[in-house]
Amino acid sequence: MDGIVQDIAVGTKRGSDELLSACATNGPYIMSNSTPSGEYTNGNDSKKFKGENRISGIMPSRVIHIRKLPNDITEAEVISLGLPFGKVTNLLMLKGKNQAFIEMNTEEAANTMVSYYGTVTPYLRSHPVYIQYSNHKELKTDNSPNQARAQAALQAVNAVQSANMAIAGTGVPDSAVNLTGQSPVLRIIVENLFYPVTLDVLHQIFSKFGTVLKIITFTKNNQFQALLQYADGSSAQHAKLALDGQNIYNACCTLRIDFSKLTSLNVKYNNDKSRDYTRPDLPSGDSQPTLDQTMAAFGKEASLLGLSVPGVHGALAPLGMPSAAAAAAAAASRMGIPGFASAANAVLLVSNLNPERVTPQCLFILFGVYGDVQRVKILFNKKENALVQMFDCTQAQLAMSHLNGQRLHGKAMRVTMSKHQTVQLPREGQEDQGLTKDYSSSPLHRFKKPGSKNFQNIFPPSATLHLSNIPPSVTEEDLKMLFSTTTGMVKAFKFFQKDRKMALIQMSSVEEAIQALIDLHNHDLGENHHLRVSFSKSTI
Repeated sequence: MDGIVQDIAVGTKRGSDELLSACATNGPYIMSNSTPSGEYTNGNDSKKFKGENRISGIMPSRVIHIRKLPNDITEAEVISLGLPFGKVTNLLMLKGKNQAFIEMNTEEAANTMVSYYGTVTPYLRSHPVYIQYSNHKELKTDNSPNQARAQAALQAVNAVQSANMAIAGTGVPDSAVNLTGQSPVLRIIVENLFYPVTLDVLHQIFSKFGTVLKIITFTKNNQFQALLQYADGSSAQHAKLALDGQNIYNACCTLRIDFSKLTSLNVKYNNDKSRDYTRPDLPSGDSQPTLDQTMAAFGKEASLLGLSVPGVHGALAPLGMPSAAAAAAAAASRMGIPGFASAANAVLLVSNLNPERVTPQCLFILFGVYGDVQRVKILFNKKENALVQMFDCTQAQLAMSHLNGQRLHGKAMRVTMSKHQTVQLPREGQEDQGLTKDYSSSPLHRFKKPGSKNFQNIFPPSATLHLSNIPPSVTEEDLKMLFSTTTGMVKAFKFFQKDRKMALIQMSSVEEAIQALIDLHNHDLGENHHLRVSFSKSTI
């Protein structure tokens, strides 16, 4: 991730100045550990203080060391880092050093916190901060002027936290204190969903603005949506301001963000649809890994979107970047996740085809609805099978999800990932009978132009087709006759009221619509107009 230093691992060496040995004695506060009481009486005794530098010597502790804090950070914001994992019992602010120490009420809470932040870099005010165990077992502070604000903030948080527990009737707070009065839960809608957006993609993006506690994803009204809970309302507010209206990928996957009326999420399962990051012990609730879980594996291995927010406007990541799905599939393959051993490529195996009617061109047109087809090969000795190479893995996954099981030429296609990495062209002189075609430079690719509106209009096969590029001289009867004589029965037709260059036409079945699209996409209507045909989500 650009401009972001990698996380400091637990137990990384730190210098004596960084451990603030002078502060430990010159200030009115003492860090206490299991060593003899006189060990830190001399604040300049850096040799003794370097006991904390031993990598093997760092053991789990209730005291957490936080580094690289922004200059203007508040005590409440530092406390918010620990609240999701339990009660914060003490706080030591060292603003001159951009550091702080917090003490959790139990070692278990501290363990969960360090484990979580070991995989996800926490952000305060859009700046990464670094967290590790302290070698000290207890943090003791006195009411000195430079620590009065820290103690006051801690008391205020504990008071509100206690009130929340009393209202909830439980001894464990379900959510962190909302220090801004704003709900820490965001409702997220992803519009123009062209590439997969998973729980882990959302976590990667929204973690830039604070600690993400829980996420629930679901589909409602044919839209991918999510509820995401931060540790505090301030983080939610910053995320909404920075991300609302942004595109995850160029010209698609647009984020629409509002505050939820909920103040806390109840997550029962940790899987590809929901996650409570403070409760790693929750059951999965389902069985086989899915693409979403593969994306999760990738999210752990790399910076998925390469974000440099805030300050980014428009697309958060270009489509020209290495495919997220490809990297996800590669990660899955390395990790041995079942079902994805051969998913790190863009080649599809299409089987159960009608060998008497299938051609490379018909597969190129059909699969081209969901991506830019590079090559098609009908197998020489098994003509009911074919290989279709898409531009990238994401397009391959999209085509597979929409076309598997659809009927073509009277038979239900089976579409799966192929073990092949590419479709090989026949060698010179090799018998092929025109079964292998290279379409990499075809002018009919729908998605070759960055930002094309075609990204926003990708739908599953349906009986209703969207027609465009219709010349003024072509009438409704002309089009109805064209479609009925070549492919089947036309049930309904409608020109767009404001633009007669476009129309909807409804066939009697999805299979007929698929055949109509194959036969008539790019059909010459005269006047230098070639018909454009795609599936529609509308009905007539």
